[in-house]
Amino acid sequence: MFSLPLFGLIRMAAVGIVAAATGFGVTAAPRPETVATGLENPWGVTFLSSGRFLVTERPGRMRVVEADGKVGAPIAGLPAIVAGGQGGLLDVLADSQFASNRTIYFCYSEPEAGGGSTNSTALARARLSADRQRLEDMKIIFSQKPKVASRNHFGCRIVEARDGNLFLTLGERFSRKEDAQKLDNHLGKIVRIGKNGTVPTDNPFVGRAGALPEIWSYGHRNAQGATLGPDGRLWETEHGPQGGDEINVPLAGRNYGWPVITYGENYGGGPIGDGITARAGMEQPLHYWVPSIATSGMAFLTSDRYGAAWKGNLFVGSLKFAYLDRIELRDGKIAAEHKLLSEGNARIRDVKQGPDGLLYVLTDEANGKLIRLLPD
Repeated sequence: MFSLPLFGLIRMAAVGIVAAATGFGVTAAPRPETVATGLENPWGVTFLSSGRFLVTERPGRMRVVEADGKVGAPIAGLPAIVAGGQGGLLDVLADSQFASNRTIYFCYSEPEAGGGSTNSTALARARLSADRQRLEDMKIIFSQKPKVASRNHFGCRIVEARDGNLFLTLGERFSRKEDAQKLDNHLGKIVRIGKNGTVPTDNPFVGRAGALPEIWSYGHRNAQGATLGPDGRLWETEHGPQGGDEINVPLAGRNYGWPVITYGENYGGGPIGDGITARAGMEQPLHYWVPSIATSGMAFLTSDRYGAAWKGNLFVGSLKFAYLDRIELRDGKIAAEHKLLSEGNARIRDVKQGPDGLLYVLTDEANGKLIRLLPD
């Protein structure tokens, strides 16, 4: 992603909007403590029992990180994965009842059957073996349609809702952006499914002719961050093009506008479509960034471990500018932003709150790290 050129700045000023509308503050970060190193482009982290972590590496490996930071050998039993470009083994999530069922969910770039050139995002369920060495009873519970010849925009964040259903974010694969506005495909959508791959009967497009019933919301570009808010609503952050990264709170059946409305523009300059930022029937983002920060994982802090001022804050990783964004909310709106971990000069790929109430971060590097933030 690149800085927004003059055209974009003039257009933003014309509607009375200044960049992200809040400005950044700088605040001292808690002390970062490295838990584990030697992870190759880690993408997702989830928490197991007894202080262990499960981490995915984008080239196609999944590893257990012990409580003492020891990184285990690659876990056996993964499906075929297309690793290249932005694709590979991406997010992972332990079931809310993992302690009793050892179930995990993971999403990845799924190749075309028979070795063709197309691929798509898929979501699988499996049980982690008792010795944590392999996956058992693996089943693909969702596969994005259609498959596309692309190495970009897989989306692929998994969130378990309070009702036990799963949300999965799906990119529009870059070359098929217009399909984000069509309901007969999964491109540029957020889907909601049951843990066995069934479609919840209260999904917004169930029974609608020409619409896929898994769809929860549409008009998304490439959502690489998603989490539940303190009230149980889904939040997501998605990449804009050149400018226009967004935070949304996707509601059932709503249209979030891509590529018809956007606060970004084409790479190299020039408007996308009609160059508009609003249209009737399309939702505005809760927040956006110009220039883009290349958003990644996101998490709410619900614990008291960092003091009252941080409780309820939203945290979003920046890949482009290599920092963790601490976002203060007031009355459901973005009030202030603070850059954390920028001194590390590492792309922040994921952020999660652990069972201990502390924040954990993955850095997206060839020698990536799992980092724990200790209260100062």
